[in-house]
Amino acid sequence: MSSSSASSGPVFAPVPRPASDGPSSGGDTARTVPAQAPSVEARSAPAALPAAEAGRTASDEVRYARPCVTELRLAAFARHRRARFRLGAVTLFAGASGSGKSSALRAYEALARLAGGARLGEVFADPVACVPQGALPDAQRRRGFRIGCTADGPGGPVRLDVAVQAEPELRIVGERLSAGGVVLLETALRDPGRRTVQAGWYTGGSTPVTRAPLPDDRLGTALLPLRVAGRTDGQRQVLAAAEQMVVALRSVFACDPQPDWMGVPVPTGSGRLLAGCDNLADVLWRTREECGRRHALLVAALSAGSAAPVVDLRAETLADGTVRALIDRADGSRTELARLGYGELRYVALALVLLTGPGVLDVDPVGEVPAAMQTLTLLADGLDRGLDPRQRGELLRLAVRMAERGHIRCVGTVGDGQWAARTEGVTVVDLGP
Repeated sequence: MSSSSASSGPVFAPVPRPASDGPSSGGDTARTVPAQAPSVEARSAPAALPAAEAGRTASDEVRYARPCVTELRLAAFARHRRARFRLGAVTLFAGASGSGKSSALRAYEALARLAGGARLGEVFADPVACVPQGALPDAQRRRGFRIGCTADGPGGPVRLDVAVQAEPELRIVGERLSAGGVVLLETALRDPGRRTVQAGWYTGGSTPVTRAPLPDDRLGTALLPLRVAGRTDGQRQVLAAAEQMVVALRSVFACDPQPDWMGVPVPTGSGRLLAGCDNLADVLWRTREECGRRHALLVAALSAGSAAPVVDLRAETLADGTVRALIDRADGSRTELARLGYGELRYVALALVLLTGPGVLDVDPVGEVPAAMQTLTLLADGLDRGLDPRQRGELLRLAVRMAERGHIRCVGTVGDGQWAARTEGVTVVDLGP
């Protein structure tokens, strides 16, 4: 069982800025990046993005054939300080209420949305809630937070670290993208009166670094493909790292099934499952016809988690043009989905998510990259909520089986992780009481 590496200590003392840490912010929280921060050209860079880290094995190459997030860093976020969480194919954050499980998923989802091009204000509706608890403002009355992640893939590990100022104004004050110990992009807030940060990215050739202003409410890494020409080896290295990070983060589906709405008849629409799964009947109408094999797996999973055997799960059209979902049981009886219990409905919805993909879920993957080269990550806060022991066990085993194929990963939260730690292929991060 793995655990958080969060450490205690003074929150507001200045933190040194070694190359392995993220961009600096106030004390542990919100100080803007120093004007004399180490520059990109101060570090030598190889001619191409490192293919692998020392010690990576052939099995690692197969495991990370597609870009995926393998570490989440919460240097200063909500109740987390200097925490690093290693993420496996199926990772569960466990702990008591208030231990920081949901905030870890919130940080992951925030990085994913920023990588998709969302503006800072859209991602952090209440940024002050993300500031570490008890953090005091610096001399300029600034407070903020720092988050980051590592994306592994064909090009080896790539790190992204972001410092966000929450008060007095919401803005990105520092960002760093690095690979193989080389800083490829670094931004810093030089003039608080401007709504831009000064960015520098590695170029190589006669001009080793290109400098330009970038907006302070957008992730610079996501903007690099629009700003970097890719003419030199250095530029291609920057683009390769940025692409791997964006692809790893973009395909995220944050799912929180709402049983109160899932059994209600719905009009036919896009057939793409919403985050609350309230249009589940419309999705079943589509998937049952389009992919018989996966639908059969869904029926088998539903049967394994139900008290009575299930032979089919389908949708039927009503007189008003809406569709409702039904379960056909082995004894010949038929049950409307609306009649199922809270846990049964959540179980059906989460199993459907694990057995489908970006074409069925309401996500926005990278359109320029083939789906076969992308990995969908399911974020499920309260994965075990309402489920009985049999249902949660079957759901977790299904997640592991689907993750083994390499096209889906799962990051969720549970109250007690002891039952999950016994399942092979599951990483449990115990946040304690």
